[in-house]
Amino acid sequence: MHVQRMGIETSMIDVQNMYDYRMIEIDKVGVKNVKYPITVLDKANGFQHTIATIDMYVNLPHNYKGTHMSRFVEILHENKNMINMKNFPNILREMKDRLNAESAHLEVRFPYFMNKEAPISKTPSYLEYTCGFSGSMDGSGVMKVFIVSVSTPINTLCPCSKEISEYGAHNQRGIVKIDVRFKKFFWIEDLINIVESCASSGIYSILKREDEKYITERAFQNPKFVEDVVRDVAETLSKEANITWFAIEAENFESIHNHSAYAYLERKNKGGCI
Repeated sequence: MHVQRMGIETSMIDVQNMYDYRMIEIDKVGVKNVKYPITVLDKANGFQHTIATIDMYVNLPHNYKGTHMSRFVEILHENKNMINMKNFPNILREMKDRLNAESAHLEVRFPYFMNKEAPISKTPSYLEYTCGFSGSMDGSGVMKVFIVSVSTPINTLCPCSKEISEYGAHNQRGIVKIDVRFKKFFWIEDLINIVESCASSGIYSILKREDEKYITERAFQNPKFVEDVVRDVAETLSKEANITWFAIEAENFESIHNHSAYAYLERKNKGGCI
């Protein structure tokens, strides 16, 4: 590589392209935990600006000493306004082409905010959800795997506690994470709505007294174990013809124990059957 600097031409060695004699291919090389501003699709508003944490990898053939790390961030910057389900294959393909790789892998995790009204007072506020896209492309140039992930905060009330107690029941905040594969585009808000409908009650940033009364009573009338939550979510997802595979995990941060309650299931979805 030749660089013109202050009228003097100098030669710079490209170390990454130097031959490596160990003859060992590396499965994934790249950049990890890159914080970057991106724009994602928003069902209500069209677009939403957020800050993503991004991992970008390609394979490294046995004869190359290293990859060009700066090119990952260059690709990211060029696509910062187009990181979504529709454009994901194009980004992976660009990674392969720019880095002369046979395979590419990309993971994007970001906070996503929805405007959510309190159930009775209708007081508006924003609630944060953790969402993500992850995908891989092999030498065929076709996306091998693509998964959309959504983590949703919920509230659950313990059925056992309600059954044996004379004066109420303990409840706790939990997180439900869904990973899905699918046939065509859908909105991440739809996954969030499915999870919230399967909880004892939803989570809100702002609640007035009348809202707190409603949520407390609703949860008491709708007790759920973590087992109930993952089964209810699975039952709903199994009816979605667009979803071909899903994994669901629920974790309750127990209010009367020093541990969490946990449940997980994973299924292929064929014609509304699991």
